[in-house]
Amino acid sequence: MPDAAPALSSVRDLKALEGANGQVFASLLVVRKLAAKTASNGNPFFGVDLGDRTGSFGCTVFSDNPAFEVLKAAGEGSVVRVEGKVDHFQGRLSPKLSRVTVLSESELGAPGLLDNLVELAPENADALWTELTGFIESIAHAELKATVRAVFEEVGDVFRWCPAAVSMHHAYRHGLLEHTVHMARDARALLPLYTEVNADLAMAGILLHDTGKTIEYEGTLATKRSRRGILQGHVVLGYQLARKAGKKAKLDDDLLERLEHIILSHQGEPEWGAAVYAATPEAVFVSMIDNLDAKMGMVQRALRQAPEGEEFSERLPGLSAQLLTKPPHPAVGA
Repeated sequence: MPDAAPALSSVRDLKALEGANGQVFASLLVVRKLAAKTASNGNPFFGVDLGDRTGSFGCTVFSDNPAFEVLKAAGEGSVVRVEGKVDHFQGRLSPKLSRVTVLSESELGAPGLLDNLVELAPENADALWTELTGFIESIAHAELKATVRAVFEEVGDVFRWCPAAVSMHHAYRHGLLEHTVHMARDARALLPLYTEVNADLAMAGILLHDTGKTIEYEGTLATKRSRRGILQGHVVLGYQLARKAGKKAKLDDDLLERLEHIILSHQGEPEWGAAVYAATPEAVFVSMIDNLDAKMGMVQRALRQAPEGEEFSERLPGLSAQLLTKPPHPAVGA
């Protein structure tokens, strides 16, 4: 009799198998990224990112592997059954794939299948949206509030499900909504400490800073950058949305320029995507809060996805470090 097929493993299951190199596995995963590359000997290969709702991992598939042509034909966003052996590279899960099969349309309709593949924000999306609208209403300046409202009317429901990034932080459905609300919560707590910062302007900047991502990103199961996202980027796209809305709301020219500057500078550094360095109290404030929540978002996700019993996470590129995932001893702070 042939060997029984291995039980399907989630990404979290696979990451818990550190030290089990060579163990056979099978998983249902989404092809999140498929990057064509060329080795030093001239042979083509794919850098592949695969994932489900519990996490993701990268691996390499060379052109002499039968899985290469299957992945090439399937493309990003496809759902595949993968079989292979557990392996690690530089401390990160990087399995060796032996077989890849693309799921058919009928198979995709299996109850609960897509729910197991799509990672969601841990907080309820409807509650987050209600909280966001409350932050909009908290802006006392009439034209600023009208500007923010107009942008959200234009981007529509896309903002509610859009991720905040392809891979770095809040990179899952409703991630942009979660990231924005978290930043607004941070601002509400910190604004009393920094009276130099105009509260309405800072809040408007926070709510609008990443709205360009609703245009920059596209895709249902796998997020990738759109044509406009590649050619212009979310910083410029967000600036355009705010400028159009501000003109419509008859926002004072000085305030509009300051709001635009928050969006153009919120990435902090030009090498991170900022058009300019932050040069107003509000822009510095928003940029720092953005960086704080992006980093803590990485921490929160790593803690959620940490395999049971593991002391450290994989190396997180955004933190340039592994994260200690075990909490302090209960006596600490008692």
